[in-house]
Amino acid sequence: MKIKSHLFAGLAILAALPASVPAQQIAAKQGNAANVDFDIVHTEITRAGKDLIFKMAVSGKAGATQPTPSGKLAGSSVYSYVWPTSINSAAVGFEKDQGILAFAVTSHPDFDDTPLYDENGDGDKTNDGNLWHSHWVVLVPDEACGKGALKIRDIPEGTKPKLPATWPGLPILIDSPKITPKLTGTTVTVRVPAAKLGNTAGVKFDGVTSGLRINQSVHAPLVCVADVFDVASGDLSLPGRIRN
Repeated sequence: MKIKSHLFAGLAILAALPASVPAQQIAAKQGNAANVDFDIVHTEITRAGKDLIFKMAVSGKAGATQPTPSGKLAGSSVYSYVWPTSINSAAVGFEKDQGILAFAVTSHPDFDDTPLYDENGDGDKTNDGNLWHSHWVVLVPDEACGKGALKIRDIPEGTKPKLPATWPGLPILIDSPKITPKLTGTTVTVRVPAAKLGNTAGVKFDGVTSGLRINQSVHAPLVCVADVFDVASGDLSLPGRIRN
């Protein structure tokens, strides 16, 4: 399934779809990803008290496949389970209207982008990138990443945009909150505090599994979505809806 060509269209659909579409969950067709650990069969975001529960089920084993270490940052890979949403980027501490705000669960053994936390408990906060962990990221299209591809939005040199308190210091719009995902059996589940997100009723979402690439130059751009393994909707149309 060729998804990259649909990403620009998905951005337009995100803005155009009416909020009244009643879908809450997305049931995906099995067999769209070559690796079953990234083959999405179900995606949802539901409200539970003061939290949002992000859940994605695959036909294989969630989190079992991780990038092969390369020994260096430039050119290294990131594997991810991602929920693109229609939540405004300002809700998590970025400037408003910066792109698609997505919640992502990622693994990347060649670097650590959660410098505030020691996830493996060994006393070193800088060696935990291989463990599956959570981010908010802002996604935007960039032809430099490939035709119809997305990237994590770069922070231009010399600028000082508004950033979340848990921004990890990278020159991209990424947040590293201390939100621990659970990868059990076929399912990725994350409980995300929703208080600062505002009214999430009717928020649109989708589910994506992907591989990202760290480029050689910090600003050319830094992080591209290099491989889209699967998209729950098939076209990044964000058909899911959060219901309170």
